[in-house]
Amino acid sequence: MAFTAKDVMKLREKTGCGMMDCKKALTEADGDMDKAIDLLREQGLAKAAKKASRIAAEGVAYACTNEDGTKGVALEVNAETDFVAKNAEFQAFVKTVADTIMATNPADVQDLLTKTASGTSVTVADLLQEKIQTIGENIVIRRFKLCEGAVSAYIHAGGKISVLVKFDTDVAAADGFAAYAKDIAMQVAAANPSYLKKEDVPAEVLDHEKEIMIAQMKQDPKMANKPDQVIEKIVMGKVGKYYEENCLIHQAFIKENKITVDQYTAQTAKALGGKITICEFVRFEKGEGLEKRADDFAAEVASMVK
Repeated sequence: MAFTAKDVMKLREKTGCGMMDCKKALTEADGDMDKAIDLLREQGLAKAAKKASRIAAEGVAYACTNEDGTKGVALEVNAETDFVAKNAEFQAFVKTVADTIMATNPADVQDLLTKTASGTSVTVADLLQEKIQTIGENIVIRRFKLCEGAVSAYIHAGGKISVLVKFDTDVAAADGFAAYAKDIAMQVAAANPSYLKKEDVPAEVLDHEKEIMIAQMKQDPKMANKPDQVIEKIVMGKVGKYYEENCLIHQAFIKENKITVDQYTAQTAKALGGKITICEFVRFEKGEGLEKRADDFAAEVASMVK
């Protein structure tokens, strides 16, 4: 029985196996889809497909740089339970993924899956399927960000949050810069800014915030009868507060809250005899925005007793 490329794709969707494995199985099964699925299951290759439907919202947020700090990556790799984050095999896989990203500069996760994993002869997709089988949980490479230039990486709470910050500077090799860069990365982790500077806040976001501020004031009996120009002036003050809370360089520096991050940067640049500008940052929080797995412990114990 002949089969087509569409059949290979269909088998891949059903099993989660690689394209070549699906093609070989269909060839051996003479095009019989059900028989090909059985063959893949017998070979252990289709086990990952069953796990793929399970919720993966744990795992780690990870970040690292190359040896000279000129390239770095932040990424999130999810698994089903937090226990896996402590698994040495899982941790090694995450490091391999990070190394692959820095070595191949993929466009996105789908492109990354097609790359040869660093230190191996297989693709990231194939290595991922292998880890799903050996570790026994669904594993998902969720997202990543690659930066080149002077970069600093920081991991908080053993992989709960990862941060990568990029700088434009001529003092990256100076004593004291690494400590400063780590301070900025820790600031991002702790204060969770949404933007780098006030100019980066989209107009629609600012308009929405203003609408909320005005609505809040009109509900306040003490403010309801104030003239519009007074309300507008108060709103502008609140907008300034919004910038201070949500824009990295305008935030109070966590180690010395009498100065802003921007002022701390200027002080450090002057002390090191050069220039420093924070260009961009990324902050990944493990499981952020994902559906969490809800285990019924009592039901699980009951089923084990039975």
